[in-house]
Amino acid sequence: MITGTGITKVFKQRGGVLGAREVPALRGVDFAIAKGGAVSFIGESGSGKTTLGRIIAGLESHDAGEIVIDDVPMSSLSHRRRQPYFRRVQLIHQDPYSALNPTRTIHQTLEAPLKLRAKQTGRPRSWVDGRAAELLAMVGIDPGYVLPRYPHQLSGGMRQRVVIARALTMDPEVLVADEAVSMIDVSLRLGILALLKDLRERLNVGVLFITHDIATARYIGDDGELYVLYRGQVVERGATEKIIADPVHPYTQSLLSAIPVLHGLERPGAERVVPREMQREGEPDGGCLFARRCPFSTERCANEMPVLAREEDVEQEYACFHPRRRSVIPVGVGE
Repeated sequence: MITGTGITKVFKQRGGVLGAREVPALRGVDFAIAKGGAVSFIGESGSGKTTLGRIIAGLESHDAGEIVIDDVPMSSLSHRRRQPYFRRVQLIHQDPYSALNPTRTIHQTLEAPLKLRAKQTGRPRSWVDGRAAELLAMVGIDPGYVLPRYPHQLSGGMRQRVVIARALTMDPEVLVADEAVSMIDVSLRLGILALLKDLRERLNVGVLFITHDIATARYIGDDGELYVLYRGQVVERGATEKIIADPVHPYTQSLLSAIPVLHGLERPGAERVVPREMQREGEPDGGCLFARRCPFSTERCANEMPVLAREEDVEQEYACFHPRRRSVIPVGVGE
């Protein structure tokens, strides 16, 4: 079990058109990832979802808040002592073309972490080669063909499967998939998504899926939880199916409205929620972060910051002063 409370991250930006300034990436985010569970962070570029994923994987520091893994607060441990905990969380990189060292064969790429794992678990050196072949077979590629080859000799889909196999070398409890299908051919994406779903069910490994695509989040974890992030704040969270079928926050509704639908297949009665303007860099933080773009905002929204709350007749939590259920799902997405 991995939980986060009040996770805050601020990047300091120097120079540029706007001059030196601080850019909040995360604003007190809470989350929980259960063993074998599925959690999705969704939001547009700049929402903070990738930064949060890197913090959970131990690849990025945070300025405030607490990460707890198996009831152990990470802030109570030294950097060296917290490494075994973070090894339980492995990141699947977005770009399979840059994630693999071009000067090393796939065998060498898998061999290094497997040697470390063998040392940790007291296994013999001979175990390494067998485990490398086993992992490649597990992700659906032929070990005999792939092991002696270099990354440039493989297709994008095969490289992404190798990246997943490398993540599995440490026997993780959670896989953090950061836009794991965004840079491979559309025809291959379903295969990678099906693989992640199969690994979750077969190995009981948790999956944290980071994406801007609600449809893929639903495919990976239709029984999981969805966190909608906007400018570093969770604006809606709850069961994936519930939020997709019955969104409350206008930002979530705008994300669903943006899903393209073939002409003639629109859901009868479905609404479209379209932001009033594009997100602009350097927007002020006073009031609701989405107020400037929200088509339903009022004066209160411009002056007060809403916090996550839940009413008796609403199953999910939301940060909005004027929540309203709207049917915005295109046909086929929620059915």
